[in-house]
Amino acid sequence: MRPALATAVLGLTLAVAAPTTWALTRPEASAGAPVESVLPAPASSAGGREAVGTLPEVTTRPATPDGQEQRPAPVRLSVPALGVDTTVDPVGVEPDGQMTIPAEVDRVGWYRFGPAPGDDGSAVIAGHVDDREQGLGAMAPLRDAQVGQDVAVTDASGTTTTWRIVSREVIQKQVLPLDRLFAREGPPRLTLITCGGPFLEEYASYRDNVVVVAEPLR
Repeated sequence: MRPALATAVLGLTLAVAAPTTWALTRPEASAGAPVESVLPAPASSAGGREAVGTLPEVTTRPATPDGQEQRPAPVRLSVPALGVDTTVDPVGVEPDGQMTIPAEVDRVGWYRFGPAPGDDGSAVIAGHVDDREQGLGAMAPLRDAQVGQDVAVTDASGTTTTWRIVSREVIQKQVLPLDRLFAREGPPRLTLITCGGPFLEEYASYRDNVVVVAEPLR
């Protein structure tokens, strides 16, 4: 079990008992526009933001927007320029309300209570950055993501869609804009998340998240 920061959001305890080598070098903190500016504005924004650290409630609103048939679930994610090519598993919510993340670092999780890639809103795919026993995770290269690189997502029907990265930002977990990351309305966005920043020994966790946002190619 990976202990989490008491206020860590998303349940992304994408951490280990000790950091691996990648954490010893720091990439630039951001590339492209700020993450919050390229993600859809949530429906709740008209009445105020949702609390930081709180996932959108999955029991009181539909996972699929009204009048829109959800696309097939994603099953494969690749970022050729970064060497990322990994299996995507549908995931939900832990008993404590945090997003579930596959335990295997070579797999990633798609938040199945939100949009599928290509539907309106932000489709979230997250994975571990590393593990003391398993080594680097599939998402570790996200720290080097650059604007203009392509992301390919293959769904359960065999259809592949291509996305282009428009933003990469390292954000402290406590201040992640969850209402935008998990927005169910607005233009389609693909949001990829892993851990980053300094490793906090006292929590056996990284302080920050690396967030990469991509837009669909027209």
